[in-house]
Amino acid sequence: MSDRLAGKVAVVVGAGQTPGDTIGNGRATSILFAREGAHVIAVDRRRDAAEETVTMIRAEGFEAEANDADATDEAAVRDLVDATVADHGRIDVLHNNVGIGAGDSVAEAIEMDAWDRILAVNLKSAVLPCKHVLPVMRGQGDGSIVNVSSLAAVAASPLVAYKASKAALNAFTQSLAVTHARDGIRVNAILPGLMDTPMAIEGIASALGVDRDELRAQRDAMVPLRHKMGTAWDVAHAALFLASDEARFVTGVLLPVDGGQSARVG
Repeated sequence: MSDRLAGKVAVVVGAGQTPGDTIGNGRATSILFAREGAHVIAVDRRRDAAEETVTMIRAEGFEAEANDADATDEAAVRDLVDATVADHGRIDVLHNNVGIGAGDSVAEAIEMDAWDRILAVNLKSAVLPCKHVLPVMRGQGDGSIVNVSSLAAVAASPLVAYKASKAALNAFTQSLAVTHARDGIRVNAILPGLMDTPMAIEGIASALGVDRDELRAQRDAMVPLRHKMGTAWDVAHAALFLASDEARFVTGVLLPVDGGQSARVG
């Protein structure tokens, strides 16, 4: 490792993961940030999932601690930020990696409870951490925020709530980037394409009642680059670049990590 985040305090929201035989985006990003020298605050609404990530990081000899804040609960987010600043004096990186899609459907079939839940979780889980971390970063005159969006925000998708929520997250990202550029705060988003993660494979296979290997083969065939899905490590490496000082002149970017799928848009 090259200590690209040496001395930085990184809050990763959504650092746990759905159980599965691969690794999720938030966990991979937490581990990579720690390997590169950051002190990682691994946040997940499920304490056991956050602790699992921390155990993996500490087993490699790196620094991390767990927090079970619900990113859609403003009081919990405020407490998380206050505690982090009290303990560490600063927050250098905020990585927002929460997203759900259960119950989504086409416009004429979606239930409003599902619409409200997906929009609320996928947006509030980024808006609230940003709201409370921005004053900290402004006081420092520096900081990096990375929001995990989705290629679905810009590509064709019949799932209206998920697509709308991620398109809104893109707009939110760019709004913050422009508003807070004068404060030295960089705000970018990653748009993962088809990824081999537990949330994608386990969740979709279960919802559709299909075999996981069959689902993987179908998804692999849709990816231009080597006809192979990406992994959470691909998202993590993109996040590392955006969080690091190597991206000091990069803000307001919506970065596809998708094996070339977005090149087909339009």
